[in-house]
Formats: sequence, C-alpha cells, structure tokens
Amino acid sequence: MPLMLKLLLAVQVFSALAIIVLVLLQQGKGADMGSAFGSGSAGSLFGATGAANFLSRATKWAAVVFFASTAGLAYVSHKGSAGPAVDSGVMQSFPADRSVPQVPGSVPAAPSGASSVPGAGSVPAAPAQPDASVPSVPAAPAAPAPEGGKPAETPAK
Repeated sequence: MPLMLKLLLAVQVFSALAIIVLVLLQQGKGADMGSAFGSGSAGSLFGATGAANFLSRATKWAAVVFFASTAGLAYVSHKGSAGPAVDSGVMQSFPADRSVPQVPGSVPAAPSGASSVPGAGSVPAAPAQPDASVPSVPAAPAAPAPEGGKPAETPAK
C-alpha cells in the first residue's frame, strides 16, 4: 500500500473518531431548558454558550476533513486503474470446471441439442386450425347505423 494511501486512511479514521466523540459530547436542544434552572453544568467549562459554539465548529471541521480524506482516498485508489486490468476479485481462485455434478442414480443430462426444459419434448404443438369439436362463440351482431348517418348517442347518466 503506498504511503499516501496509508496517510489518508489514518486521517480518515482519526476524523471519523473525532466526529463520533464531538457529536456525543454535544447536548441536545432540550438540555438548554434544564440548564436555565440551575441543573446544567455547561457554564462551568466553556461558558453559557461557549460549549455549543466550540463543539459545533469542531464537528464541522472534523466533517470537512473526513469528506476531504474520503475524496482523496477515492482519487488515490482509482488513479492507477487506467492500466491493464488485474484479476484480483473474489472469484479469482474459482475452479474453471463449471459442469454441474450429477446426483448418483439420477437420469443423465439431455443431449446438447435437446431442450433443457423438463417435459418440453412430450408436449404436443398447438394445432394450426381450431378444433371442430369445440363450438365457437359467435361474434356480437353489429348495430345498424341510424338513418341520419350519425352514430346514435348514448344517454347521459
């Protein structure tokens, strides 16, 4: 792993941990009401409003560093992919023999010219002409055109 990749990865992990800690240290908006009645301790270290400003600004800059390191990692890791492709995938060591093993005592596989669908050879083809034993449904008679040449209007409901 190149030095730049290691450095960017370390910066990204550090900034991610900083974001987690800074978000957990911040108090919610509902906690301001409790500190107004004297039970809050935010004023002891940073002042009444200093804690919220410092922690929110620090969180913002940690997020900026995190996204910048993410963009840098994406650039550095894909910069060298313009060269020849290296086969380093998960399936690299997969065996080249991809034949399906047969269960002992089963029927051997069909020849290569036959269909692989079970029972496809035993189904008869559909007849080209309709069967005379099945009565056909007569078509609905066409309505006669009205005398004026215009189609009849249907009454509105």
